Amino acid sequence: MKKELQRHGKAKIPGAPVPYDRTKIHPGILHIGVGNFHRAHEEFYTNQLLGMGGREEWGIYGVALLPQDEPLYKALKSQDGLYTLTACGRDGRDEFYEIGSLVDLAWGPENPQSVIDRIADPRIKIITLTIMEGGYNIDKETGEFMLGSKDVKHDLEHPGHPRTVFGFLAAGLRKRRKNGAGPVTVLSCDNLQHNGDTARKAFISFIEAQDSELARWVKKNVTFPNSMVDRITPAVTPDDVKRLNAQSGVEDAAPVYSEDFIQWVIEDDFIAGRPDWEAAGAEFTDDVSAYENMKLSLLNASHSLLSYPAFLAGYRRVDEAVRDERFARYLRLFMDRDAGPYVPAPGNTDLELYKKTLLERFGNKAVSDQISRLCFDGVSKIPVYVMPVLTKMIRDDADLERLAFFIAAYRHYLKHGKDDRGRAYEVNEPWLTEEDRKLIAGDDPVDFLGLSPFRSTDLKAADKFVSQYRSMVEGLEKDGVLSVLEKMVLP
Repeated sequence: MKKELQRHGKAKIPGAPVPYDRTKIHPGILHIGVGNFHRAHEEFYTNQLLGMGGREEWGIYGVALLPQDEPLYKALKSQDGLYTLTACGRDGRDEFYEIGSLVDLAWGPENPQSVIDRIADPRIKIITLTIMEGGYNIDKETGEFMLGSKDVKHDLEHPGHPRTVFGFLAAGLRKRRKNGAGPVTVLSCDNLQHNGDTARKAFISFIEAQDSELARWVKKNVTFPNSMVDRITPAVTPDDVKRLNAQSGVEDAAPVYSEDFIQWVIEDDFIAGRPDWEAAGAEFTDDVSAYENMKLSLLNASHSLLSYPAFLAGYRRVDEAVRDERFARYLRLFMDRDAGPYVPAPGNTDLELYKKTLLERFGNKAVSDQISRLCFDGVSKIPVYVMPVLTKMIRDDADLERLAFFIAAYRHYLKHGKDDRGRAYEVNEPWLTEEDRKLIAGDDPVDFLGLSPFRSTDLKAADKFVSQYRSMVEGLEKDGVLSVLEKMVLP
């Protein structure tokens, strides 16, 4: 008979039951955006820390704000916040954990006042966020906070009845200031560069537009550290729920699974104190920029470099593609020869081990990404992940073969709608402009180099790049991806 998640104390789960009495834990952290990544990342670190004892003040109060959060909220609430995490090993062996650090929850649409009150609670010292890149409401073109958004306008006009994360935080901080509850840290855990700076810009822009007096208080009493987060955490399907529960032997309405790799690097700027997450494996630093550069230039850029060529070759899962030695060598050459010279090792990082581990992570069958997800929204990803490296390579007169191949494959993907096996697909590029679409439809491949994601560099003026790119376009049209790839990567 399967076990139900226990509401208090230790549960008998194979591998790693909650090793502490949850009745003694109270929340010092409020987290907005309780989704799968948060539950596999911050909650995991905090759960490990609470298990060491003597840190009872650092439980997590979870907040869900979106209507679509209701099913997960109700599932977790019915289990007093307990759930299971399966960490899928690259060696095929899995580890099971019962996570107990989520000690209470609220759903904003159901009880908005409880969220506001918790933000104002003097015991809350840190407010963490996973609201996704688009959740910060920053205009991609101007870099400015969009005050004209419908729900933002509502919150500006109705400060006591918020709908958005900005309205909720402003209402909670306003009450916190009024009650003398003290300063607080807002820590973004979203996967975007300079996430703390982005959070500061978004929240202060909103608060300045709503309440200038509160904005002055926030600038003195709220810090926004940057952080770098990393753990592949897939979506959980109904079939996954059955599979995970069968593996763990626990009847869990909200299980989550992830890869075994995990990393969290945090700027040490906590105005009201913090837990010693470093005891559980996190790393604190004065500047996360070098870590961000490493992840963006090696992990994220490699995902992009793989995406369109592998999809056009007929692959649909990342682990399947990287088991093809041609793609594995292509990625390793990119990491070693193209991006590598521009990635100084941060801290005590062993870059050779990091690159080796990346390929192992990509090849993890249990958590493999869909390549279609990697292809999604290249207009937003390419300027951040690929163009900084390509720009430096053009400047340094480096070998541009692999990057020319990638840009040619991106054009082929956008233009043709069928992979090399003849299978049709839909392109999902929500930010293409009308001018972009004209350039994609044109017959001259060089015109494509004026596409909006390439605007940081005048690719048309880089003669060496244009020459190699033309050759790659012709090769893809005539021979297909795998033929071009073989000539490029095989000795």
